[in-house]
Amino acid sequence: MASSVSRLIRRALANAPSRRLSTATAVAASETPLSSLPKEDEAGTISMKGVKISARPLYLDMQATTPVDPRVLDAILPFYLARFGNPHSRTHLYGWESESAVEASRARVAALVGADPKEIFFTSGATESNNISVKGFMRFHRTRKRHVITTQTEHKCVLDSCRYLQQDGFEVTYLPVRPDGLVDLGLLADSIRPDTGLVSVMAVNNEIGVVQPLEEIGHICREKGAVFHTDAAQALGKIPIDVEKMGIGLMSLSGHKIYGPKGVGALYVRRRPRVRIEPQMSGGGQERGIRSGTVPTPLVVGMGAACEIAMKEMEYDSKRISALQERLLNGIRARLDGVVVNGSLEHRYPGNLNLSFAYVEGESLLMGLKEVAVSSGSACTSASLEPSYVLRALGVDEDMAHTSIRFGIGRFTTEAEIDKAIEMTVKQVEKLREMSPLYEMVKEGIDIKSIQWAQH
Repeated sequence: MASSVSRLIRRALANAPSRRLSTATAVAASETPLSSLPKEDEAGTISMKGVKISARPLYLDMQATTPVDPRVLDAILPFYLARFGNPHSRTHLYGWESESAVEASRARVAALVGADPKEIFFTSGATESNNISVKGFMRFHRTRKRHVITTQTEHKCVLDSCRYLQQDGFEVTYLPVRPDGLVDLGLLADSIRPDTGLVSVMAVNNEIGVVQPLEEIGHICREKGAVFHTDAAQALGKIPIDVEKMGIGLMSLSGHKIYGPKGVGALYVRRRPRVRIEPQMSGGGQERGIRSGTVPTPLVVGMGAACEIAMKEMEYDSKRISALQERLLNGIRARLDGVVVNGSLEHRYPGNLNLSFAYVEGESLLMGLKEVAVSSGSACTSASLEPSYVLRALGVDEDMAHTSIRFGIGRFTTEAEIDKAIEMTVKQVEKLREMSPLYEMVKEGIDIKSIQWAQH
């Protein structure tokens, strides 16, 4: 039924006559500034934000977001149309069927991480889940626990939550990481104090893709009496997660990183031994008081469907994406020198390949790659021209940190797209190096680092 509904909607949109709308939709449409929409000329050239490209760019930015899997869309659509009830309406069929769909999705999310469905709470995304975990846990235990441990390479929302706690009188230890991006387990163990309440370490880093030793971290936290929180937005459905085996007490999850819809996420909260947190939002007490607000049934259904698909296809996806990553890295390195992989290659999610290109200015490289959708780091901090704080924490030189490009490979990436990305990247790097006096000096055998540059 869902797929037929999807086909009907697509057909209706495609065949819709050009006419004025008679509802508020017409007002909304008329108020949409045409300048904000991409323009396409007769030759098919697309123009937006001052950039002209011959066609929509190929997409290699899977850490920023993923396309919705068509099977997920088919699962979602009925809950926007016929089954539109509020899942908290307890007096009629519309509410009952929505509630049933929400609980089925809760079970699917739980199954993917080895949890009990009662330990899963739906939120608007991983950022909200991180805020609830870090702030909510420490505020609940404020009389006995005044110390938090995290790493310097965490997502900005975790770091900002920790800074917020510092302003409230809590102490925070920001652990450095090794040059490969992994946390030093000995240093972590030594940093835990009697008043340490929470240890927050990201499972898979969003910028460099390194996979932290979750089981070992969980074991240390259990031994030392601290609760282990992990931001698993980039890990869910991509690497195996078992909350019991890994000793995880709190975990943040996202829907749109696993081919589900944007605007939905989940929070895992361990029941035994129980982890207590203070809600960060007041309201109707939905999600057993942890996160008030009407649960968005279509989005939750989409996240559940995405988790179910990931559970079945994770192994296949991993093998295929690993092969594509190897093809991309080998293809670039075969034609370019001075290419450095940022972060561990051994302990890494293969869909994230962060490369630095020596003697190339990163912003110029990004602009030159306008027909390939890639990024220089986190989408949440991409407006900043500062070098990535994650790469700086690894000890990467500022000039190399400025030249980094993150290639994100996913379920729907093809070999042809990888080959095109190789061709365009090599071409642009070679073009920029031809204009670089530093590269000329290196080719002539001059050691740039030994040069004493004059001050003006």
